[in-house]
Amino acid sequence: MKKVTIYTTPTCVYCKMTKAFFKEHNVSYEEKNVAEDADARREMIERSGQMGVPVVDIDGDVSVGFDKERLSRLLNIK
Repeated sequence: MKKVTIYTTPTCVYCKMTKAFFKEHNVSYEEKNVAEDADARREMIERSGQMGVPVVDIDGDVSVGFDKERLSRLLNIK
């Protein structure tokens, strides 16, 4: 199983879509709320170079936004 981390904010629609996609495909993930956690926010910016969410880290491969095709490819979802 790949290690999946998603950086989110509570009001982000695309974050909710990404988490729903993970749930639909039984993908376990760690969620970090960057609105409340300054350390997670710094970590997200260092990894992605972005301040927008969601940022998804799958075993070191970083994806910004809800890119269903890229997430499917990185997670080997058909």
